[in-house]
Amino acid sequence: MAEQEMATVYFFGKKYEVPAALTVMNAMEYAGYQLKRGCGCRNGFCGACATIYRVKGDNQLKTCLACSQKVIDGMYVATLPFFPLVKQIYDINKIKPEQQLMMQLYPEIYSCVGCNACTRACPQSLNTMQYIAYAQRGDFKACADLSFDCVMCGCCSSRCPAGISHPQVAELARRINGKYLQPQSQHLLDRVAEIDSGACEEAIKKFVEMSTGDLEQIKNLYNNREIEK
Repeated sequence: MAEQEMATVYFFGKKYEVPAALTVMNAMEYAGYQLKRGCGCRNGFCGACATIYRVKGDNQLKTCLACSQKVIDGMYVATLPFFPLVKQIYDINKIKPEQQLMMQLYPEIYSCVGCNACTRACPQSLNTMQYIAYAQRGDFKACADLSFDCVMCGCCSSRCPAGISHPQVAELARRINGKYLQPQSQHLLDRVAEIDSGACEEAIKKFVEMSTGDLEQIKNLYNNREIEK
């Protein structure tokens, strides 16, 4: 059997030898860390495991999601399970889809210096600076479309010299787009009304009972479901 390739990494300043094939998250657990925070979905969707790192010999500070990034030999790692973003309070039913809204809630976006550090920091490879430019112009649909895959990790904001809370700006744009700009789906409205009426209670109850049993039964139910055309 071939000898397993190892990598030297530093977690919070302490040196470890870990298998080179592991992700940062798996390598931390291999090294003995018990992850209770900053380890949500473990599959690149929740943004809970935002991480900053440098590689020995390269002073550039880089960002990633610990569940997706593989370890690199000579990697210095510090996790960032929470970044203090500015989250403004508003009532989605009372605001209007106007450019002035961004000026009122997130005026810092107009201080963007165009450095593109946010885009370079994004572990999802989103064009973050561009969707902020759309937000500046009040083009909520374009901002919503371009930021659709944002996982709210905050890596972009951690690198922004203007202090912009990019994920919150994008979330506002997506909410406005969904509430006011996109055409309503009658199929969805009908389904919600059906659920509110209690018509699905029996089916939900059966599924809850099923979820405590055989997982394969749930998978088969999903894979063989009737798909509406």
